[in-house]
Amino acid sequence: MSLLDPDVAFPELGPAYADRHLRLSFHDVHATAAGATPPSMAHITELLAFLSARDRTETLLIHCRAGIGRSTATAFVAACLDNPDISEREIAVALRRVSSTARPNETLIALADAAMRRGGRMTAAIRETGRGLAWITVQEGEPFEMPSAYVATASHQ
Repeated sequence: MSLLDPDVAFPELGPAYADRHLRLSFHDVHATAAGATPPSMAHITELLAFLSARDRTETLLIHCRAGIGRSTATAFVAACLDNPDISEREIAVALRRVSSTARPNETLIALADAAMRRGGRMTAAIRETGRGLAWITVQEGEPFEMPSAYVATASHQ
């Protein structure tokens, strides 16, 4: 999955990935700004359709320009979709644990939260687990791995 700015060319992965490479084009912005393309419900609809149709036994590679906002938001959305019985907060904590540079795009999260009918729980989980995090001055995040399936803890059963 490639989530890149509208003026950036997507990587070509060859014929083996013709139907297995989602390309979404929007800026990592949190509000409407001149010259910026924010995430939209159309992006979320395409994202959720792709995630729902994929083979969940295969590894999912998600990237954006810096690996901080769009890709971490998408990893969170994918984990929430794949784990409807696990609390959004538990998944957000797992994301924060594997990526210290994760600053998920809150607009993307809010749109997915609405589309998935999570009642604001995804948005709240990202905000709560991100409180107190310093603004980072890195040019790109560190690659990370996150499990796609979680086991409910006793408090969630």
